Amino acid sequence: MGVDITAVIVDWAELENIPVLERERALTEASEPDDYDGALEDGWAWLPPAPDSFPSWCARYEFGGTLGSFKPHFRAGERWEAVREHVPDDLRTALDTFLAGLFWVPSGSDCDLQDEEGAEPWYGAMWVYCTPSDIPALAQAWSAAGSQLETLREPFDAHAASPGKWVGRFEEFTMLLRGWAEVVEEARRRGWGLVGLPN
Repeated sequence: MGVDITAVIVDWAELENIPVLERERALTEASEPDDYDGALEDGWAWLPPAPDSFPSWCARYEFGGTLGSFKPHFRAGERWEAVREHVPDDLRTALDTFLAGLFWVPSGSDCDLQDEEGAEPWYGAMWVYCTPSDIPALAQAWSAAGSQLETLREPFDAHAASPGKWVGRFEEFTMLLRGWAEVVEEARRRGWGLVGLPN
């Protein structure tokens, strides 16, 4: 049994109006209201004008081919780790910035989410947590990397391909990246933040 991820972009001013200890529950309820019986398709589940079931302060994104699972994102991080030393420096730097801001954990990094007093912050359980001020750097990194993705094909096939496994083909890897780029760009356009909720 695996874990799932629900990616939402959020109006941060609205989120900050919610008491800290209630934010995770509010985001979870907003991303999938009990009275919503519509099928969630790949791409944006809603954007304003939203169905009445959904609030206007957040929007949910469904990644194609992932069935909502976090496993493809985790595997994509592994694929990047395997291929990153075999790509040009400028592309490596751009994708390092983009992916580390979203789901890739660099080897040897210390992912300590505790605050100065040792208590885990409210967002410590999130798979992804980017404030509106984090988003422009991710968008800029994607702008530098997105047009060069095809140059990844040969090194990916040589060092990271694993056909039949999650994100085992180059096309699956780039499709996932482009999905995240769409989420980041929409958050940037609105001045919103981004949260990946574990399910």
